[in-house]
Amino acid sequence: MENTVILESTITCPECGHAKEEQMPTNACQYFYECENCHTVLKPLEGDCCVFCSYGTVKCPPIQQDKPCCA
Repeated sequence: MENTVILESTITCPECGHAKEEQMPTNACQYFYECENCHTVLKPLEGDCCVFCSYGTVKCPPIQQDKPCCA
C-alpha cells in the first residue's frame, strides 16, 4: 500500500502570524522562505531539513515518505 504524498503546505510566519499555502518542491529542499507580509526570511529550525518541516502544516515530500531529505 502506497502513501499519498501531499504537495501543499501552509507556512505560518512565527514573527507576524501570516499564513500562506505553498506548493512544495519535490526535487529540492527549500531552506529559505520570505514572508510576504513582514518580509522576515525564515530558515529551518535546528533538526529540520527545510522551512516546510519547521513552519508548514505538512512535512516535505521526502519526510512524508520516510526517506532522507536533501540527500
